[in-house]
Amino acid sequence: MADADLYGSSSTGPLSQGSLGRKVFFLHPQAFVQNQVVAELAQEEFEVYVVKDEVKLRQILRKYPDSIVFASINEALKENVWEEWIRGIMSNPETKGVSIGVLASVASDELKQKYTEEIKVHCGYTQVKSDLQVILKTLNAILNSVNAKGRRKFLRALMEKETNTTVNIPVGGSYVNGIIKDISVVGFSCTFPDDPELTKNALFPDIQIRLQTQLLKVEGIVFGSRMDGQEKVYVVIFTQRVDPSMKSRIRKYIQTTLQSRMDNEIK
Repeated sequence: MADADLYGSSSTGPLSQGSLGRKVFFLHPQAFVQNQVVAELAQEEFEVYVVKDEVKLRQILRKYPDSIVFASINEALKENVWEEWIRGIMSNPETKGVSIGVLASVASDELKQKYTEEIKVHCGYTQVKSDLQVILKTLNAILNSVNAKGRRKFLRALMEKETNTTVNIPVGGSYVNGIIKDISVVGFSCTFPDDPELTKNALFPDIQIRLQTQLLKVEGIVFGSRMDGQEKVYVVIFTQRVDPSMKSRIRKYIQTTLQSRMDNEIK
């Protein structure tokens, strides 16, 4: 089984596209959407980003033309500017594959009719109220209808440039320290300076994972290993006994990491 299959296929951040999932951008989101909705969608394994610069987002969408954008039309820009921006994305050959949805904080039958019947945005017109569960149910349905996750089931993030993502595994009465190469809520892959020769299917009940400033304790089973150049890469799968709160923290870390990388791309 390949690593991608192991993770239910994957998204590695700003490099993956297509069948491995679509990026979901919230442009100028309302505070409620930014602070609560985006975080909850990340917990449901959607690849979500917050962007507050419509000009730079247009450039990014040329790079990721299968993305999804939710435009908060009562925020930041005047209505005519929002309409021009949305029409521009939909009509540009480079970005016409982008699916756009409209989020409104103020009820307006006129605007709803314009965006759904005249402009015909792909992801509809949604009025955002303060009921978190209602908006999550609505956005889930929209995202699933446009195949936001593609074939993948879980987000994972590559850690190759991160220096503070490490793992300690108890071997022979002491801990061996390794470097995490990627991680999802299913498991992680890692390398060690000195090969500890971990056995396939070996169970380790007290693994310590450091994600920047966070220290997580989990249980995992060695799924297997592969050679990557001169390095042996081990793949470890979490067991069912891993606390759900740990998985929530991993999802949050992945979302924060991917957002940071996207912020750097947009600069």
